[in-house]
Amino acid sequence: MTRVAELVAYPLKSCDGVAVDRATIGPEGALRGDRSYALVEAGVDPDSASVGGGGGYVNGKSEPAVHGLSAEYDLAGPTDATPTAVTLSRPETERAPADERTFALPDEGDALADWVGEYLGYAVDLVRDSSGGFPDDRAAHGPTVVSRATLETVASWFDGIADATEMRRRLRPNVVFDDCPAFFEDRLFADHGEGVRVAVGETELIGVNPCQRCVVPSRDPDTGDEIEGFRERFIRRRRETLPEWTESDRFDHDFRLMVNTVVEERSWGDALAVGDEVTVEGVVAVDENGTPIAESESTAE
Repeated sequence: MTRVAELVAYPLKSCDGVAVDRATIGPEGALRGDRSYALVEAGVDPDSASVGGGGGYVNGKSEPAVHGLSAEYDLAGPTDATPTAVTLSRPETERAPADERTFALPDEGDALADWVGEYLGYAVDLVRDSSGGFPDDRAAHGPTVVSRATLETVASWFDGIADATEMRRRLRPNVVFDDCPAFFEDRLFADHGEGVRVAVGETELIGVNPCQRCVVPSRDPDTGDEIEGFRERFIRRRRETLPEWTESDRFDHDFRLMVNTVVEERSWGDALAVGDEVTVEGVVAVDENGTPIAESESTAE
């Protein structure tokens, strides 16, 4: 039986995650507290900014120095990853000395932004969204999913990646499944206009999109050093190992791995837990945001 092996939240977007045993699903469907804070270039509106490289967010896509920041968190509760404080450490650079500081949140958010800006060499703002957070996929706010076997397999493609744990840190999923084959998560999406309903413990996820990868998985999560030829090798090995169940018009190129999900509003407030059983329940019709369409509404269309 497939089960949840790990739950990981990322309280400060683009920084280290924190493993939890149980996580409440918050408004919009994200794990409560996941990516509830983010760094943006000073003056940038996070709601209109792009999460892509150069889009205004200070993230691994646009700023390799982000990988040099280490983060540890004090959390709001055992099932709420909203940070009440974050301890950040940074390496020495030409612009700033090595340092470690703890910032209470939200009260010391401006001080945190100034400290990070000193390290990066340009002004940044710390922004907060206490409801749905700042996910890369703004339509599918739910937890991102991958299997441990997938992490092990993809790690084996690269001499520079130590193990599944390092691969997980590079891909940054929220939920890791175990006791299932590599690329099991490819069963959790279908064609456009369709989603896959998945029971996880006491709640349900709707698998929607295979996640399009960026430069971040190619970089060492601690140093930012990039594996040369990562994308090309990944694409070649992904194509060579593609399971038959991956066939879908959503899988339109081979640089996709991990699955974005949606959580229906009726399930907000439910919880996911390590050890939860996972059952794929079947394909459902969904709208453009990945929300299931009622049977009568689907028939009328």
